[in-house]
Amino acid sequence: MSRKATPQPPPRADGGRPAVPFGQFVVKVHGRCNLACRYCYLYEGPDHTWRARPAAAAPAVLDRAADRIAEHAAAHGLRDVALVLHGGEPLLAGAGRLAAFADRVRDLVPGGCAVHTTVQTNATLLTDARAATLARHGIRIGISLDGGLAAHNTRRTDRAGRPSWPAASRGARLLADRHPGAYAGILTVVDPRTDPIEMYESLLALHPPALDLLLPHGNWTNPPPGLPAAGAAPTGPGAGRPTPYGDWLTTVFDRWWPAARRETRVRLFEECVALLLGLPAATESLGLDPVNAIVVETDGTIEQVDSLKSAYDTAAATGLDIFRHTFDDALRHPGVAARQAGADALAATCRACPLLTVCGGGHYAHRYRADNGFTNPSVYCADLERLVRHIAARLSDATAGAHR
Repeated sequence: MSRKATPQPPPRADGGRPAVPFGQFVVKVHGRCNLACRYCYLYEGPDHTWRARPAAAAPAVLDRAADRIAEHAAAHGLRDVALVLHGGEPLLAGAGRLAAFADRVRDLVPGGCAVHTTVQTNATLLTDARAATLARHGIRIGISLDGGLAAHNTRRTDRAGRPSWPAASRGARLLADRHPGAYAGILTVVDPRTDPIEMYESLLALHPPALDLLLPHGNWTNPPPGLPAAGAAPTGPGAGRPTPYGDWLTTVFDRWWPAARRETRVRLFEECVALLLGLPAATESLGLDPVNAIVVETDGTIEQVDSLKSAYDTAAATGLDIFRHTFDDALRHPGVAARQAGADALAATCRACPLLTVCGGGHYAHRYRADNGFTNPSVYCADLERLVRHIAARLSDATAGAHR
């Protein structure tokens, strides 16, 4: 592989549009988890491909993945690459192995290309020594929790049914207290059955620099908790459906937005504000920006993002692998092209919606319906409309004085 490859135009995507090069590479360094969360879409959902894969990525897989990432960065003249070390539970692979892989990618990419590395962990295996190793090698640490209290995390147990909260909370506090520079933030899946203010403030107590509030991976065929399945194809924005997730999120927004100081970043809210102002925002959940993430599994298989696995078995499959194919080959895959097609890939009701450029049809996986695929509004359509209109109103109130 040449490290001085001349930048080439991206291959053509569906409809003749130039494909957007991948900028985020999710590498499954370990494909198993030390927890057995009862709601996990990855291990308890419809996709079973993980069962046939090795538990951990072999050195040859990681070496080839690093080569392919560097090859893609060189071919497209990338100035930044996001490397996400994922699982399963990636710390099962060992902090030293994660550090060595991150260093190899950083060494191989062309000069002038920055590699921003993050590991996403449940925090139960975090120790001071492991956190120090990751920090020393420029790896930031993101934590997945269901909330900041033991009561929020009762469904996150180990395989013997024991609660994970004591170890997870210890890991989170260790990171905040001793390695704040390596603390990327907390990822939490929204549960409308919880008290939104209590949940938000309990997470603040763990001092995250950022929060990712994610909607559960549900769809029209298998709706998320609290939302009914559609009896017929949705015909318009919201279609008169309840909005438990939108209500929960707007309550948290109203606690976050007027705070005397910015206590933490909430990416969903910041991205919504940016999109309402006409600014670009990089998110799978909102907006029309092309998705530029790709996954390398433990056996070297190239797959689309994991969230698709919540739809049906093999939904993320591409038929490609890093030993025989380049990431440019993955850009040509019809599923990847659909994720980069913007409004053209959306249902007619979404294309006609006044919130199109902000909502963007919602998360791709949340549009799935067994009888017609992904050409539907999000199962969260009503919730997203509730949230976007609420934030737009608050933004309008905040700027009203500037127009007088």
